[in-house]
Amino acid sequence: MFSPPFPEENDNAHAGSITLTDEKGRSLDCYVEHSLEVDGQEYVLLLPVDSPVEIFSWEGDDEEEEAVLVEDDNIIEQIFATAQAVLSEQNLILKNTAYALTVAGDLPPVEESELFTLEIEDEEADLDPEQLQLLASFYDEDQEYAIYTPLDPLLFFARIAKTGEPELLSPEEFRKVQPLLEEHLFNEVE
Repeated sequence: MFSPPFPEENDNAHAGSITLTDEKGRSLDCYVEHSLEVDGQEYVLLLPVDSPVEIFSWEGDDEEEEAVLVEDDNIIEQIFATAQAVLSEQNLILKNTAYALTVAGDLPPVEESELFTLEIEDEEADLDPEQLQLLASFYDEDQEYAIYTPLDPLLFFARIAKTGEPELLSPEEFRKVQPLLEEHLFNEVE
């Protein structure tokens, strides 16, 4: 997952939708935010229909407590039902979708006291800190977990294959075509 630096939203409505599917057969419905053609190849900028969420575990003692992103599918599977139940109290439906966990439903209004800033450490890229909003927290087997949603939209960039199916660009592919794509997008926006 990565959030490319593109304009927030187009003035026009969503140009349609596409379903991404991962190697495990899970799907993720996305709006097509923007579509463009570069050198005969169609590319699409996608925004998930449902809101992405991330689950963190709190580890360490009180003074040195650190939030650690839960990425292990086995742990997610173990805590999924509890996380689902906690979110259902807010009329949110947790989904184990492709490429990201998502929630369907109306997110609560953003409150400053519920924000968490995640410093992203990446030696190859100079990334801005990500702001996340706390949705819920819970315990599972004496481990504290917290469910957050990012304030910035989660965007995916894909190419449309000859079969008509979207294929996500890898971070390496994205870096190679990013200057071309940004030039085309910004030219179309102006």
